[in-house]
Amino acid sequence: MNENYPRAYKKGSQNFYGRDFLVNSSVLIPRPETELAIDMVLNLVGKPYLPGVRPSKAKLPQDLTILDVGTGSGCIGITLSLELPMSKIVATDVSSEAIKVAKKNAEKLGAKIKFLQSDLLKEINITPDLIIANLPYVDKDWDWLNLESLSHEPESALFANNKGLELIYRLIDQATDKRIQHLILEADPCQHELIIQYAKKKGLSLAETRGFILYFSE
Repeated sequence: MNENYPRAYKKGSQNFYGRDFLVNSSVLIPRPETELAIDMVLNLVGKPYLPGVRPSKAKLPQDLTILDVGTGSGCIGITLSLELPMSKIVATDVSSEAIKVAKKNAEKLGAKIKFLQSDLLKEINITPDLIIANLPYVDKDWDWLNLESLSHEPESALFANNKGLELIYRLIDQATDKRIQHLILEADPCQHELIIQYAKKKGLSLAETRGFILYFSE
């Protein structure tokens, strides 16, 4: 096996937010930077996300309907389902193979979550309180990018056109059309200013950033 083959794929699992998730080459390997999205949601509902850390005053209730778009291994949606058992979580992905992996993880970890195959919000007929999404945002033209290190992960889960922003912009369009008031996105910090400008044109205001994570509200 190639020495650059990801350790998580060799092992068949990757830890995310203190839980081991099954992974294979059909899904992106969960990254530590994505865990900040979980922290952000927990903080928004007034729940501690680290021992000894006092959360902010709750801005949202704990019985939310949350839509996890581009769920991949299911790490975001499943984690939120387990951390916020009063909330209803729906997770989507365009890839049927990814959905299979996510369902296995939900069963393994005992998460109550609904999975749907959908291209962004195309097949979605609910209006969630919050959308959270770690969509493909890597631009192949970034001069610092090590393509070899990413070569074993699914390209469809990594790369996007229009400087890596095509799918993020489409999701912002669809979310604002549905009048979704809360949107959490992951993107490289070098993309944040462009995303903030685009979201503002669509009526969304930046409420908070944490590392790679952006939180918008209407």
